[in-house]
Order: sequence, then structure tokens, then C-alpha cells
Amino acid sequence: MFCCLRAVRRLCLEKILLQSILQSRTLSGADAINALRPFYFAVHPDFFGQHPKEREVNENSLKRLNGYLENLQKPGFRSFKPTQLTFYVREREPNSSNVQESFSASGFRAVSFTLHTRDLLSTVLDILNSCSLSTEHVQSLNVNSQPHKEAKSTVNRPIKWDKTYYSFTGFKDPEEELEQAQRVETTLMWQRSWGIAHRCSQLHSLGRLVQQRPEVLKNVKGHTVVFTDRSGMSAAGHIMLGTMDVHHHWTKIFERLPNYYKLQKRLLFLEDRISQLLGGIQVIYIEELQPLLTLEEYYETLDSFYNKLRDSRLPFHPRSLRGLQMILESDRYAPSLHEFGHFTIPTVCDPATLQWFIFAKAQEARENLKRKEEMMITEKELIDTSTEKFSLDRLYKEPSVSSAQMIDCCKRLLEESLPYLQGMHLCISHFYSVLQDGDLCIPWNWKN
Repeated sequence: MFCCLRAVRRLCLEKILLQSILQSRTLSGADAINALRPFYFAVHPDFFGQHPKEREVNENSLKRLNGYLENLQKPGFRSFKPTQLTFYVREREPNSSNVQESFSASGFRAVSFTLHTRDLLSTVLDILNSCSLSTEHVQSLNVNSQPHKEAKSTVNRPIKWDKTYYSFTGFKDPEEELEQAQRVETTLMWQRSWGIAHRCSQLHSLGRLVQQRPEVLKNVKGHTVVFTDRSGMSAAGHIMLGTMDVHHHWTKIFERLPNYYKLQKRLLFLEDRISQLLGGIQVIYIEELQPLLTLEEYYETLDSFYNKLRDSRLPFHPRSLRGLQMILESDRYAPSLHEFGHFTIPTVCDPATLQWFIFAKAQEARENLKRKEEMMITEKELIDTSTEKFSLDRLYKEPSVSSAQMIDCCKRLLEESLPYLQGMHLCISHFYSVLQDGDLCIPWNWKN
């Protein structure tokens, strides 16, 4: 009886939730990925390394699910076939839905369900409900369009063992694995501050792909690979591997690399043409300050801006603005000068307004650039001094912390006696916290 009541309650909540979200906005592909994070964490094949049967089932089902989601996003696509999927779910929770469910020999919960929905929102809710996962976080999508924060992992915090543990047991030290991986010519990076265990899981996944398809990596050497939320090539030229994608998505990205490199050359040529039209000012892309764009998205932005400039024929003297920098943004309407010395130019900026603003602010921009260089030198000196004084193993800052904030923080730290920081990893952030790997975070404007 209580199971039935729970099922009715869930159904009612789903209908209310669906109606309220549909009234406010349409679910985008990025929103769907964010809403399905708890599901991906529960079924992703990388978490089933010791269970090849369950891993293979989840990998095949994820391929079919991603194909279903891709078709939903294609304009004018109407030919939908019911798709039956089976997943092994890591979390054990009481399930009150009318979904076929059993337990494998390894203890994972097997869930089977059929998708026949025709929109992203209904599909997301169907998947979450079928796997007995909460749908409450989806409600945040009708409050604002920003992706919600990742659902908290239900996995317990891993133990940080002493180095002698690995030498005695013969187990691999995950920190050493990361260091070895980062010594190779291809640079590996992570967009988020994931823990060691999560990073190692991604490295093992990439390692399996290398063993299965070594030929696809021939074009990767010498480039930067970033584990992030989406797959493709970034505007900065980095190869992005989506952490929620399965191997065949990564394989497609590696196979497309020659085409990406051709587009990258065209993009650099386009930046050079814009620079010539604007008196030699350098067009740059700053990952820390700009939205994460794919190479295709950034190329379209540059191409649109270039065509507008070319038609306006602005009278900039050649090389008169050499040494200055600018970034392009599509979500602004007025040009501005950043404290770091670069111009922030909207793609829709009126050419006459653009010309006047650059001429009026050129000298101030040069002064800001010079001050930025001086601050970066001072910042590095203070980081080195603080690291040495407190015997820190590592001192670093989050990208959102400016050089001025870091300098102020380090100066105040050096006035203190903090013996308990010896051997620690200290991160300068905007809040107090302890990361999964034991790094201590303090706000840059900490109080005594």
C-alpha cells in the first residue's frame, strides 16, 4: 500500500514539475546533460572496472541513449522508435516505480525501461524516475538558465594513504600515476577541481581506449587534452573529452582532429585579418575570463565580426595599436577596458563607437598591461616566499582570484606565524573548504 502511495506521489510531482518547467523555458541539450549527472554517476562504465559484464551492458546502453538524445535535438526529426535500455545502477535505493528491476551477482541493481518520449525534458524525467533517482534538482531549471551544480557524490571520501602504504602493498599510488601521465609530451588537464580518484578513473578510461584503438591517438601528440563537460576542440585549441561520454564519442573526436586543425589554421588567419583592420591590435581568447566555446562557435563569432569590420572600412593607421589586446564577447553591448589591459569588444558593437572607444582608451590600456606584468612578477615572488616560509607543499589560487587579490592575501599571510601549514596544499579561493584530496581552501580576504 505504501509503495503504491509513493508511486502516485512521484507521478503527481513529476506532472507538476513538468508543467511548471514547460511554462518557463525549453530544456536545452546542455541542461539535459546537467540534469542527468546523478544518472551518469550511477551508471558510467568507468565505475564498473572490476565488473566487465555490467560495464559492457552500461556502455552499450549509453551509446543508444546518447543517440536517442541527439535525435531529440535535431530540428524537424520526427521518426522516433521506442528504445529499450538496461543499466546496472551502483546506488541501492528502494524503488517504487513500475520498472523491471533485478540484482546482478555482483550486487548492482539492474534496471530496464523503454523510452518513447519526444522531448528532452520528458526523457530526462523518465530516465531519473526509472532509476529511482531524485528529480527535485530539475526544478532549478525554471528559476534560471545556469547549469546547476553537480550532484553530491554518494561515494565516501577516499582515504589518503602515506607513501609507505603503496610501497608495502604494491598498489599503485594515484598521485604518482597523475604525475607520470603529465610528464608525457601530450599535456593532460582538468577543467574542474576533481579529486584524485575521479581523475584516475578518467585516465584509466583513456588508457583503455589507447589499448583498444592506438591508431586514433596519432594526431594527439604535442597537444593539450582537457577532461571537461563536453567533447570537441575548444576555442583555445585544446582537445576536450567529455567525462560523461563513452569511448566511441572520444574516438570520433580523435578521428576528426585533422579537420579541427584545418579549422584552427583558418581561425588564426581570421584573427590576423581582424588585427590588420584594427591597427595591429591582437585578438586573444582568455579561457579564465570568457565562456567555454568550441572551435566552431568561436570561428563563427570571429567570422561575423570580421565581415562587419571589413564592410565598415575603419580608418585605423597600420600598426598604430600594436602591443594592445582585445577579446570578443557575444553577450555584451558596450565595449569596456579590463583591469588587465585588454579591450572587451561586443560582436554587435557599432564600428564608429568601437573606433572612438579604442582611440580614447589606448593609452590607459598600455598602462594597465604594464601594471599587469609588474603584478604577475610580484605575485610569483610572494607565492614563492610564502611557500618557503610556511614549508607548504603547494600554494596556488583558483582562476577567479585576481593577481591583486592574491598579492594582498600573501602579504597578510606573511605577517602571521602558521606552523600548522607545513607540508600542506593551500588553495586561495573565495570561501573556506577542504577538497576531497585534502587541499585546504581559504578566501583571499580571510579574517584572523
